[in-house]
Amino acid sequence: MNCSISGEVPEEPVVSKISGLLFEKRLIERHISDFGKCPITGDPMTMDDIVPVKTGKIVKPRPMQTASIPGMLGMFQIEWDGLMLSNFALEQQLHTARQELSHALYQHDAACRVISRLKKERDEARELLAQAERQIPMSVAAQDTVNAAALSNGKRAIEDGEMGPDGKRVHQGISNSIISELTDCNAALSQQRKKRQIPSALAPIDAVERYTQLTVNPLHKTNKPGILSMDILYSKDLIATAGADSNAVVFDRSSGQVVSTLSGHSKKVTSVKFAAEGELVVTGSADKTVRVWRGSEGGDFDCRHILKDHTAEVQAVTVHATNNYFVTASLDNTWCFYELSSGLCLTQVEDTSGSAEGYTSAAFHPDGLILGTGTSGAVVKIWDVKSQVNVAKFDGHIGAVTAISFSENGYFLATAAQDGVKLWDLRRLKNFRTFSPYDENTPTQSVEFDHSGSYLALGGSDIRVYQVANVKSEWNCIKTFPDLSGTGKITSVKFGTDAKYVAVGSMDRNLRVFGLPEEHDDQSQT
Repeated sequence: MNCSISGEVPEEPVVSKISGLLFEKRLIERHISDFGKCPITGDPMTMDDIVPVKTGKIVKPRPMQTASIPGMLGMFQIEWDGLMLSNFALEQQLHTARQELSHALYQHDAACRVISRLKKERDEARELLAQAERQIPMSVAAQDTVNAAALSNGKRAIEDGEMGPDGKRVHQGISNSIISELTDCNAALSQQRKKRQIPSALAPIDAVERYTQLTVNPLHKTNKPGILSMDILYSKDLIATAGADSNAVVFDRSSGQVVSTLSGHSKKVTSVKFAAEGELVVTGSADKTVRVWRGSEGGDFDCRHILKDHTAEVQAVTVHATNNYFVTASLDNTWCFYELSSGLCLTQVEDTSGSAEGYTSAAFHPDGLILGTGTSGAVVKIWDVKSQVNVAKFDGHIGAVTAISFSENGYFLATAAQDGVKLWDLRRLKNFRTFSPYDENTPTQSVEFDHSGSYLALGGSDIRVYQVANVKSEWNCIKTFPDLSGTGKITSVKFGTDAKYVAVGSMDRNLRVFGLPEEHDDQSQT
């Protein structure tokens, strides 16, 4: 007889006094202790209700399928088939999960693209709204002057600028709202500067002393070689170069690939700057025009604005810290203040002191309310951006002022010319140090502070890096790089992020990068 619970022959059979059913002793005892009732009839049941059954020693019969080799093979076959069916079901579930994951990723990517497009449309709408708000306060007199420039057939006299009675373009000026924006930016940056500390990741002096040439990148045409200007977008490690071949090139240093070639100028490109976190590039050229280029999703840059307010070569472009405005300086002895989004020239400033010297360089102070310009007549002029008034002049150079750089601390100004580099204390408005590294026939073409204000680099017939000190202490030359281009004319020097590398442009077609070989190898492997 079999146990009523397990269906097998019991080893210790017991019988219920109440129902008369046969059970395995250990099974019925456990059930009674857990539930207190018969597992079959459901009647209340205690340990006293079961009676042991005396039997001989029970030998369990062997199942038929394990009694012979064919039976065992059949049993194994059944187990194998079950395993294969289970594995097949798991593979189907995995395939379904992969399809669902792929679909979810596709939806996520599509959503990100839509969000990116909507953000761009939102920003463009905001720019148009801001532009409209700034144009509303235009004075009635200025508006009448603009209207007077219309021809009798209703068309504007000049397509990209209105002309006043004196033959000059009429500009609406820098409005109070813009001045407030510039002032707020100045206050915020000044406050941040007080808390500024030297980055812990900044390249130490002993590392800079070991810098060597890492890469040589031919970016421009061989028939018109020469890199005349350079800018670095630190957040993406992109380098923009302005070439004598009338092109600007955006180069990805980490991958060693050209991202885009900006073609459109008819003469050499003299200056290039990134703006709006790299979404825009601004170029100035000897063809008297300024171009604003917008990046596309494919990585190329398309020309968005062509600005023709200057009447001579544009020598410099500098972008304001708000990333909403920029200034251009030209040999026509004027500098223009532009709105970046619209390409609108808000004001064009001419030096009223009677000097006919054109501008050869320009740079915003880090706080944005001061503009520094260098002239072809060896004079450095400091301007108040809000009032467009020349508030200081620095004399003493020989030859055109080819480059200007403000230190991040806001106190020092470095200027380069035929006679070398001069350092100016902006608090006392005087020159406190002069570097004359080359002979009188070799001008210094480039000077640049690194972003932390710890190093100063200059370029002429070679490249020299100085450790920045204070007014009274010595500024020691810690590294000299030879001119590997063979031209003897270094035209542009820029520090990379945390001064981890130095990018150099010269009068050949190559962009050269100097740094530590081991860091370059680590980045390449990454």
